[in-house]
Amino acid sequence: MKIYQPHAWPQTVEEAIKIQENLREQVITEDRFSEPIRYVAGVDMGFDADGTISRAAVAVLSFPDLQVVETALAHRPTSFPYIPGFLSFREIPAVLDALAKIQTAPDIILCDGQGIAHPRRLGIASHLGVILDMPTIGVAKSLFIGKHQELAETRGSWQPLIHQGETIGAVLRTRLGVKPLYISSGHRISLPTALDYVLHCTPKYRLPETTRIADKLASNR
Repeated sequence: MKIYQPHAWPQTVEEAIKIQENLREQVITEDRFSEPIRYVAGVDMGFDADGTISRAAVAVLSFPDLQVVETALAHRPTSFPYIPGFLSFREIPAVLDALAKIQTAPDIILCDGQGIAHPRRLGIASHLGVILDMPTIGVAKSLFIGKHQELAETRGSWQPLIHQGETIGAVLRTRLGVKPLYISSGHRISLPTALDYVLHCTPKYRLPETTRIADKLASNR
């Protein structure tokens, strides 16, 4: 993929907040993409050398049969500290390096992290989606912000995730009796459509095949 540098990467939290507040106005939470979808991708992160080296992984799968088409890894020095709410600044530079290595451009990217389910509505999936101008989905393994009603145990059950009176995502059960995932629109995709694609990408395990494979690559497993 051809990657364009979106903005200068911040050195301070104050600079990062300004970027988030600017980019959040560009986030689209409606379906703005063409079907059929042929390729879906997952991105995930790992770290080496006590966190000083970022290791980003991308896995591109065919859709709807979810066969691995291409994978890539990228390493670079970590340039932003670990601060909840600002992980995109720590992770996206290496993710962009990994995406630049792939030849098969995905139609949708599923990110291990939040979309608009974020205090300033710009988690990593939304940030990456705006940078790339691509549909992205936040697929988080844990709750960051918001509250929801009790969730049924059956696969496909979901409840809205609410923060300050706004629906910012959904808690979704992808497999009977396992912990749910926290799904939110990243960019150019609605929440109902995001839930549909996550379920399609999760035929067997708790995680979508996209992020599950990327997670293994990023973790050297």
